[in-house]
Amino acid sequence: MTDLALDTAATTTLEEILIARIKEHGSISVAAFMADALGHPEHGYYMTQSPFGQQGDFTTAPEISQVFGELIGAWLVHTWEEIGAPASFNLIELGPGRGTLMSDILRTAKVRPDFLKAVQVYLVETSPALRDAQKALLRNATAALKWVTDLDEIPAGPALIVGNEFLDCLPIRQFVRTTRQQEPCWRERLIGIETKDGKDNLQFILSDEYCNTPVGAPTSVRPEDIFEVSEATQKVVLQIANRLQAHKGRALFIDYGHAQSGFGDTLQALQNHKYCAPLHKPGQADVTAHVDFESLANTAQEAGLAVNGPEPQAILLGRLGLAARAQALVTRLSRDDAKRLETGIRRLVHPEEMGTLFKVISLSSKDLPSPAGFSA
Repeated sequence: MTDLALDTAATTTLEEILIARIKEHGSISVAAFMADALGHPEHGYYMTQSPFGQQGDFTTAPEISQVFGELIGAWLVHTWEEIGAPASFNLIELGPGRGTLMSDILRTAKVRPDFLKAVQVYLVETSPALRDAQKALLRNATAALKWVTDLDEIPAGPALIVGNEFLDCLPIRQFVRTTRQQEPCWRERLIGIETKDGKDNLQFILSDEYCNTPVGAPTSVRPEDIFEVSEATQKVVLQIANRLQAHKGRALFIDYGHAQSGFGDTLQALQNHKYCAPLHKPGQADVTAHVDFESLANTAQEAGLAVNGPEPQAILLGRLGLAARAQALVTRLSRDDAKRLETGIRRLVHPEEMGTLFKVISLSSKDLPSPAGFSA
C-alpha cells in the first residue's frame, strides 16, 4: 500500500494504553489491536469519531446513492414473501452506520404495508454516538425499532439480516509462513514495541512460538506469505446459523474482499478518506481488513446454511433493477441532481470503483428458493 498519510504529532491516549499493556503483559495479536482500535469503550474509533460522509473518514454505499438502499429494501420485502410472509418477524441490521440504509429500506417497504405491520427492527450497534445518529435519522420511522449490542440479545423468530460494510470491521489474526531449521512453519504476526530516540512505538513482530497451519490456508504457499483468519466473523456466522436453523430467514452481507481464500496483508487504516499506517494513532482511524468470502461460505455451509454468492456488487445491483430504478428517478430530477445520481451509481458499479471489489453473499435457511439476484 502506498501514499500512507502520517501525522507525526503526539501519541493518542489509546496508543499509550496499548503500549503500557504490552510492557506489562507482552505482545498482542492483530485481532486484539483491531478490537481496541475500533471498539475500546472510551478511546475506540467508533466510540469517539464521526466516521461517515465527506466530513468523516469514508463513505459507504447507502450514503453514495439512495438507489442502493432501495434495491436492498425491495430484496428484503421479496425475501419476506419467500419465507412465507410471517405475521411477525425480526429485521436485523448489523453495524447500521448513521441509519441511512435502514431509512431507505423502511421507505421502500411502504409498498407492502403488511411487511411494516409484521416487522420488529433491531439495530445491532455498540457505539453510543452512532446510536444517537441512527435514532435522529429514524425518529419518524413507521416500524418499531430497538437497539442492542449483540445479535444474541434478539429474540428467536423468523429473521431477515443485513450487514453493509460490517464484516470488514471484525478483528482478524495474521499468520506468516517462515522457516525453522530449514523446515517451513507458521508464526503469528503480533504487535510489540520498538523504542527509537527514547520514544516507544507500536510495531509488528512475529511470535516466538510456532503455529499449526491455519485452517483454510491454500497449499501453494511461499516464504513470508501472510494468511488472515477472522474468528470473529466465524462467530457471527454461527450465531446466524443457529437463528436460521430454528426459524426461516436469510442474511445478506455486502462488503469488500476476495471471493477465494488467499495470501496477503489486507489490514488497512483510513483517515480523512486517505490510507494511513494501520498502527499509527489507534483510535483516530478506521482499521479494517478484506473479507475472506470463501472462508465465510465454508463456515456457513458447515453450519447447515444454504449459501449463494459471493456476487460482485455491480452484478447483483444490476440484476435487482439498478438501471430501471435510476431511469425512473432521473425523469423527476433536475439536471444537477441527475448528474449527482449518475456519479453515485458509477461509484457503486464501476470496476475501478466499488463494482467488483465489493461483493454480496446470501446465507439462508435450508429449503428456500435461490434469492433474487443470485446465481442458482
